[in-house]
Amino acid sequence: MRRILIVGAGQSGLQLALGLQSHGYEVTVMSNRTADEVRSGRVMSTQCMFHTALQHERDLGLNFWESRAPRIEGLGISVAGPDGGRAIDWVGRLEGYAQSVDQRLKMAGWMDTFVQRGGKLVIHGATVSDLDFLTRTYDLTLVAAGKGELVELFDRDPARSPYTTPQRALAVAYVHGLGPRPEHPGFDAVRCNLVPGVGELFVMPTLTLSGRADILFWEGVPGGPLDVFQPLDDPAEHLARTLELMETFTPWEYARATEVELTDAGGTLAGRYAPTVRHPVGELPGGGVVLGVADVVVANDPITGQGSNTAARCAAGYLDSILEHGDKPFDADWMRATFDRFWATARHVTQWTNTMLAPPPEHVVNLLGAGMAHQAVADRFANGFDDPSDFEHFLYEPEKTAAFVAAAAG
Repeated sequence: MRRILIVGAGQSGLQLALGLQSHGYEVTVMSNRTADEVRSGRVMSTQCMFHTALQHERDLGLNFWESRAPRIEGLGISVAGPDGGRAIDWVGRLEGYAQSVDQRLKMAGWMDTFVQRGGKLVIHGATVSDLDFLTRTYDLTLVAAGKGELVELFDRDPARSPYTTPQRALAVAYVHGLGPRPEHPGFDAVRCNLVPGVGELFVMPTLTLSGRADILFWEGVPGGPLDVFQPLDDPAEHLARTLELMETFTPWEYARATEVELTDAGGTLAGRYAPTVRHPVGELPGGGVVLGVADVVVANDPITGQGSNTAARCAAGYLDSILEHGDKPFDADWMRATFDRFWATARHVTQWTNTMLAPPPEHVVNLLGAGMAHQAVADRFANGFDDPSDFEHFLYEPEKTAAFVAAAAG
């Protein structure tokens, strides 16, 4: 039986651990927090997972909350106009529904399941010196903890990382009491509100510890009017600032948020990081090698909502590569080949995300505008959140965008 160590207990690390466990591997997971500490802690992300990523969970029987989480059947885009209204506003229908489950609920549940099924869970914040020793006793070590000193094992790939500083200041609030959107009665949708030159507000239904809720997520251009959440430790003040900014920049969303309250004291989060792609193989002082997982090696800005989706795809791809490798050694060449297999899909997310961080060129503005006139445009753009590779066919080049819009109009 092959022995595998996974450092990190997030979406990718636990999904991969539970997948390997189901195939008879002896798996150890290292986490810096217990399941109870995760469950009672602060929210960790905004995770909206689309059909393909959800299917990876279903394939492993890990979709424990699917019947309880809201079914997100649409994705809407609004662009603020100079008069305070919406210059662009539409909703695309998803071919397969999306869902969001608070990672405090999901990761704690998966940790408990991993232990119940016989997995070894070690509560310890791993260091480089720990890995230097531990890699000698495992056939394969994977680093799925995207923060701390372990990330420094993986060198930045400048050819794939155009940004060296954070491109957005991030602020999240989980709330109860948000009113419905009158534009799409009868179904839930993620709403993406773009405020040119200022930032973006995302509103999404979720399942949290206390049941159905909504996430209010501001992404602000650094140094701009939305960059007001750090340092800010008071959850009530965090929510108050969130609502003030909504009233100023997205009054159509504020109109349904006048009665909201935080889901719990841990329902807010703020931060920023530079989008970065790293080389996948980390070399330890003693000569051992480790493989980076998900946002350890591909950390995109959350502007396109792809973090958990990319993590799920990474875990699924790594699982297949490990199973196919059999009893052969997990050397650096295998690690690079395994990452390249993941990058073949992840590169589409990185290209799309970096494109959306920049001011939109005229053809992209025209494309978003066409979504109001042609439902086919709105639907295809919305479904690109599940399959970002499709954006190559109609988003990046003006000629392809014009041809697509013309075909939709015809």
